[in-house]
Amino acid sequence: MTPIPIFYTSNFQRLKAAEVHYIFYKMIEITLPDGSVRKYESGVNSLDVAKSISEGLARKIIAAKVDGEIWDATRPLTKDASVQLLSFQDDGGKYAFWHSSAHLLAEAIEALYPGVKFAIGPPIENGFYYDIDLPEGKTIGLKELEALEKKMIELARQKNPYIRKEISKADAIAYFQEKGDEYKLELLEDLEDGTITFYEQGGFTDLCRGPHIPNTGLIKAVKLLNVAGAYWRGDESRQTLTRIYGITFPKAKELKQYLAMLEEAKKRDHRKLGAELELFMFSEKVGMGLPIWLPKGAALRDRLQDFLKQEQMRRGYQLVATPHIGHKNLYVTSGHYEKYGEDSFQPINTPKEGEEFMLKPMNCPHHCEIFAHKPHSYKELPIRLAEFGTVYRYEQSGELHGLSRVRSFTQDDGHIFCTPDQLKTEFLNVLDLTMMVFRKMGFTDFTAQISLRDPEKPEKYIGSKENWEAAEKAIIEATQEVGLPTVTELGEAAFYGPKLDFMVKDALGRSWQLGTIQVDYNLPERFQLEYVGADNQKHRPVMIHRAPFGSLERFISVLIEHTAGKFPLWLMPEQYAILPVSDRFGDYATKVQQELAAADIRGYVDNRNETLGRKIRDTELKRIPIMLILGEKEAEEGSISVRIQGVEDGDKGSMPVADFIAFFQELLAKEG
Repeated sequence: MTPIPIFYTSNFQRLKAAEVHYIFYKMIEITLPDGSVRKYESGVNSLDVAKSISEGLARKIIAAKVDGEIWDATRPLTKDASVQLLSFQDDGGKYAFWHSSAHLLAEAIEALYPGVKFAIGPPIENGFYYDIDLPEGKTIGLKELEALEKKMIELARQKNPYIRKEISKADAIAYFQEKGDEYKLELLEDLEDGTITFYEQGGFTDLCRGPHIPNTGLIKAVKLLNVAGAYWRGDESRQTLTRIYGITFPKAKELKQYLAMLEEAKKRDHRKLGAELELFMFSEKVGMGLPIWLPKGAALRDRLQDFLKQEQMRRGYQLVATPHIGHKNLYVTSGHYEKYGEDSFQPINTPKEGEEFMLKPMNCPHHCEIFAHKPHSYKELPIRLAEFGTVYRYEQSGELHGLSRVRSFTQDDGHIFCTPDQLKTEFLNVLDLTMMVFRKMGFTDFTAQISLRDPEKPEKYIGSKENWEAAEKAIIEATQEVGLPTVTELGEAAFYGPKLDFMVKDALGRSWQLGTIQVDYNLPERFQLEYVGADNQKHRPVMIHRAPFGSLERFISVLIEHTAGKFPLWLMPEQYAILPVSDRFGDYATKVQQELAAADIRGYVDNRNETLGRKIRDTELKRIPIMLILGEKEAEEGSISVRIQGVEDGDKGSMPVADFIAFFQELLAKEG
């Protein structure tokens, strides 16, 4: 066969001879997501595939997923493959778009700050950042970001292609030695020859695996959001770098919408609302990342726990409690200590030499010991254990963020020990519980991520291949049976088993990882857990780990921002405020409060010496859903004037207290 030259750039522009790839002429089969198969000449790229379907589709495509891996849309396909075409609306498309934008930012920085050194510039959930080491005497603050934005737009309009080049390690080292960029040289130390690629756009070249969009012209709208400090490789003993955060979009209106969402998000920030609503606090004397629940927050937290406890007991769970510490040997047996080591485990000093206890970073080894403390028959299974167990993990100080990233948190942890035959039914039951919890809290838009092991890295996991395959099959079949929308990610499994993580969208369209379910054949093996089967022989149970909330702290942080502090009525720490128009009606207000308390309706009397208007405004700021206004008429008639916040027909007029109690119960019933 005669080799055909394929010129690899975003639009097949001519390259230097050294950049020409020769591929023997042959036909390959491309399988699309709908199952259809199309034949193309080897060397075709995903953008060409899109064009063969329609020009309109091709205009939207910025990347592709090839056999599960995100690729440049312009990268040649040389063998049969499954291809998913990605637009900006797809997560993989956003990944490539924002990765490319990080390179565009770096090009702009290098143009305005010659001599700058570059560390890393990854895409993140919303946008991207780049860590840089500026020349001596140079700084970048919020004022300088505007000039960088203008430079990025100027460079984007040049429509320079992102060109992928495979390069030897020796040549890569030589390039960055000449440039004097020690950060890239350190990154190269971890890479093997034959696996290294450069990407080039315009006058900028970077060490990068990709993927990238076809050209810079697709980037139409730019906003640099913040400047922060960051340690090189997260090591507090290393160089402090400048981190610049940004976000980009293919349309200006999308940026405008995003910035409006950011403004709304600031108003909903759970740290701000948590302080205003007096839910929780932090104290430097207590320690960073250790939340303290104030009375109203503790009431909210207790109601969440009570709700789930009752639901779990209805479903056959048994409640347990385990210590806040454990002996090191417990976590050595489970395998957690080997896998996580100092990242998760904090030792506790005791007077006895050689004795090693740890703050509890997870509950599952303790629950394994509960199962192991006595013999079990197959007739007892499944055994469902549940605990609101507080655990401790030492997060880096720079990663702490309100309640969503803390060092002490309480998991709504549950562990089910069952026979292999019971696994699917139990998994379906846990799925039902988790989805019921989300809907009860007002989360109606959620998907699930199936996290499987990476078959290329078996050293990351414990247990046999057969057990892993059985566990993965159980998760996949259960989600298919209930029609749950899922995405699958290789390499994201826990070290002991695959898992199902729920991604919940809040009122602003942001996704949060909350509940999780995991299937585990391996911890029962490590703890030598057994039950006697119908054959009178000993067998290993299968273990399901599950936490519908995930952690109370993180769940509450998301719930605060989702509801803007206007929680469901059943969950509100204070469901009403009684507002007497003057001190003369204080005794009547107290009498009404006592009647409502007897009906299990929670609230308070605002007996401050303030005007009614001021009391109403303050009640609204506290997000109290119901205001009960008392004046002379109400006191004479034995009634209350009812006003509901946040609804058009909120003024319900005057009614007897007994009628209000019935009305309140109707409101609760509507919440389900």
